[in-house]
Parts: sequence; structure tokens; C-alpha cells
Amino acid sequence: MPQPPAPSAQVTAAEISRIAGVTRATVSNWRRRHDDFPAPSGGTDSSPLYDLESVRAWLASRGHVSAANPSEELRTTLRLRAQSGGGMSDLLLLVLAAARRSPEELTAAAQLPDPDLVTHAQRDVATAADAVPGTDAVHFKADDAAVLRALYACVRDEGGQATLGVLAERELEDSAASGAYLTPAPLADLLARLIPGSPSRVLDPACGGGTLLAAAARRGARELYGQDNLPVQALRSAVSLMLTAPEAEVTVRAADSLRADAFPDLLADAVLCNPPYGVRDWGHDELAYDPRWAYGVPARAESELAWVQHALAHLTPGGHAALLLPPAMAARASGRRVRAELVRSGALRAVIALPVGASVPLHVGLQVWVLQRPEPGGQERKSVLFVDTAADAATGTAMAAGRGGAAVTARTRGGSRSASLDWEGISAHALGAWRAFTENPDAFEGEPGVAHAVGVVDLLDDVVDLTPARLVRASRAEVDPAELSAGVDAARRGLVGAAKSLARTAGREGWSAAGATAREWRTATASDLARGGALTLLRTLPEGARSRGDSDGSDGSRKRPDTARAVLTGSDVARGSGPTGDPAELRGDTAPVIAVGDVLVRAVASGDGPMSRVAGEEDAGALLGPHVHLFRPDPARLDAWFLAGFLGAEENIAGASTGSTVLTVSPGRLRVPLLPLEEQRRYGEAFRHVHELRAEARRATRLAEETARLLAGGLTGGQLLPSREAAGGGALRGRGDDLPL
Repeated sequence: MPQPPAPSAQVTAAEISRIAGVTRATVSNWRRRHDDFPAPSGGTDSSPLYDLESVRAWLASRGHVSAANPSEELRTTLRLRAQSGGGMSDLLLLVLAAARRSPEELTAAAQLPDPDLVTHAQRDVATAADAVPGTDAVHFKADDAAVLRALYACVRDEGGQATLGVLAERELEDSAASGAYLTPAPLADLLARLIPGSPSRVLDPACGGGTLLAAAARRGARELYGQDNLPVQALRSAVSLMLTAPEAEVTVRAADSLRADAFPDLLADAVLCNPPYGVRDWGHDELAYDPRWAYGVPARAESELAWVQHALAHLTPGGHAALLLPPAMAARASGRRVRAELVRSGALRAVIALPVGASVPLHVGLQVWVLQRPEPGGQERKSVLFVDTAADAATGTAMAAGRGGAAVTARTRGGSRSASLDWEGISAHALGAWRAFTENPDAFEGEPGVAHAVGVVDLLDDVVDLTPARLVRASRAEVDPAELSAGVDAARRGLVGAAKSLARTAGREGWSAAGATAREWRTATASDLARGGALTLLRTLPEGARSRGDSDGSDGSRKRPDTARAVLTGSDVARGSGPTGDPAELRGDTAPVIAVGDVLVRAVASGDGPMSRVAGEEDAGALLGPHVHLFRPDPARLDAWFLAGFLGAEENIAGASTGSTVLTVSPGRLRVPLLPLEEQRRYGEAFRHVHELRAEARRATRLAEETARLLAGGLTGGQLLPSREAAGGGALRGRGDDLPL
């Protein structure tokens, strides 16, 4: 009996825009203006779905060649596979196998007839299965040919990690159903940097996608051990780590770490962990006499304290652990006895409070607990460090408010909130205080309102409340009143100057209404402009990219990373700052050197702030970071500010972005109007003015937040007193001794 034809995939309007290389507004116009545009085949009135093959046929009839990149083609085939009941986990091993193939081998595989392609993929998976022991056997079917072909092409053109990210979008990342959430990269890096020295053997007993272990590998770890309760997460983590750290020994197992520890005899140099929170069914009754509870049996409501002791049990004496934990466990009555024993024994070394939005759950200010397994006969630990980085949230929020947001960031499911934080300031405060404390705990002076070392005796009261905000706040009384008053005056003067500058900038006029309807123009993609010689598109090659056939660039601008040069990152573009990246973090062997007039576009459309800017003198000579695209225009054909303004436009970024959890910008698909150079310059001057307005707004907002913070802290800390004229709008003055009691 003949088999019925396989159903076609259904796509959304957003996916149609990415396939055609146009904006979503253009797709909406097509739907309204063309009667022959395919009718919805599913979905709802507010979110219709369209038959993919019908859409492709309609686009072809209109002369629109598919602009979908390999990752978008893979998403399309994955959607079809999911509609027929297929999962994604069986493709993870194939990514690992394909990443070990040369570009020529991948091209040849993608061109095989369907039956041969399925057989070839089956053999590839078999070669990779040995690298990840314990995985179930994978068997591909004839219907899988389309997704296998797309996967090989995606690995060939965009690399194994990008392909892995596409597979993870549907089932793994930020999944409310599975409880799987990624730890933001800046936070993972912070936890890894809190571990002193250079640990070689690192364990993450709730490894998820492997973000924390990858951060440890970037800092030199060579033995990576992970365990996760979800088999698909464990497999994804293993594959990801083998791709990012091929020189490391990777061992990942799937099981419940508390109930079925896969590494019972492992003693690691360091443990990094972001465990699940608020789990009551963690094994309290069956694990009541477990030898790991050296500091007391955790209460049923204290699963987090079980993870803390699990981490300590897996450390070598003197080894450190950094865990991301909810703030409630610092003060809950049910955990008081275990907290007291952690403090008394010296196992708890520091508690660092993070701003709200640092990681999921986004409405809670999480904490990092730094622990150290006591050494027999070791030095007595008399104090615990507490750091409160909440003030850095205000700085980051202020900076974000000054930048102006992009609507596309709402699709990152909270990633934008984490990206908008001032991670540079958070890390500087946390790491600076921690390093000073570890060098000499007894001589540590701290920073009033930010970091404070509290004696063990002072912590062991009836509640053993380890909340950093409460303990650090007490240190504000140590600030000198005259010094704080002078600081407030300086901040206020700066704020007044910034406000005046902002008013001057906002008062300029350089635009007028276009008329009754919006202006329309012909556009070209950045790829078309590059082929025509109007611009050159450069990027920092990821490690291993040259072996996949990437070119070195013909303009001589690429070079091996120079540790004397700073690196310009995507966060720098968003914040409007100069280059702040560390060249040691560049893992590739080449990086473009930025020149004045280059147009810089963020490669990931997450977080607030502008997506693009023109490189100035402060950027010249810096190395291009891996998450920034560089467009070098021919000044005789393209105005730099005109190019930056249109490349960074919200609709343009949305139309050229792919992904659901993390929106990745495809630079070649960004579109630019075709205008005479003189007209470009007029637009360019307007975009330059917009950039200056954002910069002035950022500066004024930052100074306003800083001034308000100093004033509020001085008033509540007792260093500042309102003057007798304050009720009528008078100034504040320093604390005096001539006031009546």
C-alpha cells in the first residue's frame, strides 16, 4: 500500500520573515495586499501557522529566494519532526560526530540520497556513542533524512555549538516543564572565578547544560565531572563540553545526585553548582542517616542545605565550592542548626548577595555561597565575608534606562534582565572583596555598605541570619561623615552638569515629518553590499573555525590575540563603554583590530541598549570580541553613522535574528537602504545625534542614581543630617554635635 505523503511543517509569520529575509511588517503587508498569499493552515487567529511548502512556493513565484541560514533551515525541519512525534535528544550525539568531520565530508554527507544519508548518520552516531557512555542506542528512520541533511549543513557552516543551541531551544533551555534553566554566562564566570587557584578536577552535581563546567574549563580545569537528573540534559552537557573543551576529560552521568550519587568516591578540587530550589521530595526520609550530613541532617524544607553538604563531601580538604542559592535559606528557622555548624566549623567562607534578575527566578535576589572543606589541623577561621552587590543593580538599571530598550529583548524570557545588570561592577565588588579577604581575613577592612567581615561569635546567635544586606548595612556607620558629605557634593555637581548637557542635546532639532505616509526605499542586504565591495564584514573566529574552512581575511586586519590590547564586547556596545573585555578570554587564534569608523553590531539581540555604534578613538586598536560583528564601510560609498543607524534598527535586527531563547543576529541578512551618499550623510548626522542623546541620558541617569544612593545611605547611616531649611528645599549638611537630644 502506498504511504501517504509526509505532512509539511507549519511556520509562523516570524519564521516566514526569516526565511524570506524581510521584516515581520513586510510579511503582514503581504498577507493584506496579496489575495494569493497562503491561507493559515493552523494555529489561532492571533498566532496563525502557515504550510511551509505553500509559503516557499509563493515566495518562489514572487522571485524571493530563501534567505534562511543553515540554523533556520534546521529549525524548520525540527518543527516538522516534532509534529510527527520525533524528539531532539537522539540528534545530540550526531552533532558531536559531525563536528569531528571536515567541511568537505559534511558537504558530501548532506548531498547523499535519503537512504544513504540515514545509513551514514547511523554510522556517525555509533562512533560518537563511545565518547558518552551509558547513552541509549539511536536509530534513525527514513523520515529523518531532511533533518539529518539540515544538521550536517548547520554544523558545517555555523559550527557544533550553534547547532547544539538550535536543538536545545525546543526542549531544554528555560523549560518550565522540565525545570531546566541556563545559568547566565557572566554569572557562571563569576562563580568559576570565586574558586582560588587553578583547580584541575571540577564537579557540578546539577550540571544542566554544562555552563558552569564550561566556565571552569575556560579557567584551566582539565577533568570535568557532571551529573543531572534529566538524561537529555546530561547528554547535552556532555556533548557541549566535548565541543568547547576538547582537551578536557569529560564525564557526565544521568541520575539524581542526592539519591543516586554517580561519583561516590570522587574528591574534586572544586565544586560549582546551581541546584534546584524548593524541592521537598529530595529524599529526606531515605537519606536520614547519610554520611554526607556532617553538619546536621537538613530539614525537609531545606533541600538547598543538602546540596551544600553534598558539595562539601565531594571536596578535597581545603577545596572550595561556589553554589548559587535562594536568599531564604540564609535565614529560615528550619535551617538554623545546619547554618550554625557551617559557620562554627569554618566551612562557610562567604555569602554574596546578587541583584534581582541575576538568574532564574528573576524576581528574587539570589546569593552565592562560597564554601571550603576544613582541613584537619588547619587554621581556625574567625570570620565570614558578606558582600552585597545590590547597588550594582541600580547602576545597571540606570544604564539600561538611558540606552532605550529594544522590543526584541522581550523574547529572551528574562535573559534581558540579566544582561542589563552591571556585571562588570558586580564581579569587581565580589571578587575584589573575596580576594582581599582570603589574603588576610584578620586584616580585612571591607567597604562600608558593600563588603564586611563578621566574626563567627557574632553570627552564632539565636537565628544565625546570614543575609548579607542586614550584616553589611551595619558597616555603613564606619563611613566618615565629612568624606561622605564631600562625595555627595561632588556627585551633585556632576549631576547638574550632566543635566545641562542633556538638555542642550535634547533641544537640538534635525528632523521633520515625512508626510502623509512613511517613506519607502529599495534595500540591499549586507551580504550584497559586501559582495559589491561597499563594505567588509569581519568577525572574531571561534576556536577551531579555521579548520572548518574560515578565511583569515585578506585585508591584513586579523592577528593573533595580543594580551596587551583590550577586547570590545557586546556588553560594551550595549553600555556605550570603551573596550572592557579580557584578551585572555579570546579562545580563537585570530581577531580583527578595530579602526575608527568601523560599525559595530552586537551578535546577540538580548538585553537593553543600542545594537550598534560607530567605533571612535577610544575603540581604535582594540580587538573585536566574539559576540560583535564588524562592518567596515568604504567611505566613498557608505556613511558610517548612516550604516550604524539602519543596521541597528529594531525591525532590521528582528528580521535578521534567529532563535527563541537567545536571538542570534545573522549579519549578512541585515538590510540597508540604497541612497545617494549625500543623503546618507544627512541621515548619518541624525543618527549621530541620537547616539549622543543616549550617551548623555545614560550619564545623567547614572549620576542621578549615584547621588540618590549616597544621600539615602548618608541619611540612614547617620553621616548626613537634613539642614533646618531642608523642609523648604534647603541643602543637607554633615553630622554635628550641637543638636539637642
